[in-house]
Amino acid sequence: MASQTIVRPTSLVDLSSMKTWGLEGLTKAKFTFDTKTTTATILTLVISLLLLEQLVYRTKKAHLPGAKWTIPVIGKFADSLNPTLANYKAQWNSGPLSAVSVFNIFIVIGSSNEMARKILNSPNHAEPCLVASAKKVLSPDNWVFLHGKVHADYRKALNVLFTKQALSVYLPIQERIYRSYFSKWVSDPSPAKPYMMEMRDLNMDTSLSVFIGPYVTEAQRAEINKKYWLITVALELVNFPFAWPGTKIYNAIQARKTCMKYLESASAQSKIRMSDPNAESECLLDEWVKAMIQARKAQDDGETTKLLSREYSDREIAMVLLSFLFASQDAMSSAIVYAFQLTADHPEVLAKIREEQYRVRGNDLDRPLTLDMVDDMVYTRAVVKEAMRYRPPVIMVPYETTKAFPVSPEYTVPKGSMIIPAFWNSLHDETCYPEPDVFKPERWLPNQDGSAPLAESKPQNYLVWGSGPHKCIGGQYASMHVTATLGTASVLMNWEHEVTPDSEEVKVIAAIFPKDELRLKFSPRAPPA
Repeated sequence: MASQTIVRPTSLVDLSSMKTWGLEGLTKAKFTFDTKTTTATILTLVISLLLLEQLVYRTKKAHLPGAKWTIPVIGKFADSLNPTLANYKAQWNSGPLSAVSVFNIFIVIGSSNEMARKILNSPNHAEPCLVASAKKVLSPDNWVFLHGKVHADYRKALNVLFTKQALSVYLPIQERIYRSYFSKWVSDPSPAKPYMMEMRDLNMDTSLSVFIGPYVTEAQRAEINKKYWLITVALELVNFPFAWPGTKIYNAIQARKTCMKYLESASAQSKIRMSDPNAESECLLDEWVKAMIQARKAQDDGETTKLLSREYSDREIAMVLLSFLFASQDAMSSAIVYAFQLTADHPEVLAKIREEQYRVRGNDLDRPLTLDMVDDMVYTRAVVKEAMRYRPPVIMVPYETTKAFPVSPEYTVPKGSMIIPAFWNSLHDETCYPEPDVFKPERWLPNQDGSAPLAESKPQNYLVWGSGPHKCIGGQYASMHVTATLGTASVLMNWEHEVTPDSEEVKVIAAIFPKDELRLKFSPRAPPA
């Protein structure tokens, strides 16, 4: 039989495979189409949001100096991770008002004296926020965030803590602490080393002793000191905004909780001890508790008596102490660091301080300091005042607008913006501080005819302590502390500054410090003949 080629029809299996392939192909095609559509939609949405971000920024910024466009999402965050004084100066010098955006926080900076003072004195339009994370770190109910009558009443009640009588209680405590630190410094055989943190420790130890005295142990002091540094680094102008475990803000919140536990305990202990009518005040906390007890016993209806007669809770008292400690270990540390650096770099100034100190103390270096003696330190106080003008511890204090703020005839800051009064230009204004970039304590001394010097002619320019309803309440105490510290140091020690390329560079944390952290070598000074 001849061979035949048999052509078989396509099997059912083959037909099924073809059908299956067709379904899969359609499914894959549909999936690819859906994926591309979704991707395109998301991309369109992202681009729209980024364009909206730029539009919002440009609309808010209006005509103000500042970047024409903001970096998407993060804005100037990268620059803020390593802030420099040079960058800040460039921003301040761009105009009386300027704008920037960080993490979609719109920020207006007022760098002229007029703009800075207007921000500080407009409580109906703006309230202090310190930094975006401050309320999380220091607690939203902290008295520093209050405003209006409630805040004013707090300040009036707290004024009793900074009277001459109260300051006279604190001065011997301060002197005891810094003399003990000086003894350690002159005994250190090592070569020049950074003293920034050592001086911060001096300030923290002094503040803890002055504010809460005997109510914390040495171990608790050390822990509070350590925890406060976590709070300080979390209150940089710009930080990662979320309190996630491991972030600076999270660590600071935990640190605040620990500190509050000790401060509330101190308040409770002081109330018990000061209930004894024969108990003597040993710290600021005792002075406050004593004033409250006396007010409740008083017969008059004076405003201060009424304000003090209410029972402040341990938490309320602890919140005040928390804010006092923060300011003292931050701004005052900066002031002392620069006072030591500037006097080391200007030996003629240090020589005049010593001459005055020997005279005021009658050549008796063991003579306890009094407020009258500090008042007689005219030149030393001028040095301290000039040091804080030349290198202001705090260069700006952020506020937040509570409503649209017509800060100038040409510009209104939108509600919910951060608005920052910057102090540098006010403190380096050559119209009242000729040669503003020169350290010159004599500018604060009376003229030869007894008249006030030019530097005193515009007190509104000296914004070291701020202005308005939130002006620093402890300015007099801080000045006394820095003056007494520098004065006593000048007669007990010599110090040499190891100048580095970073000595004149500024490190901006919450306050400012030399970038090399002030490298010094101390040695004992022989007493006067």
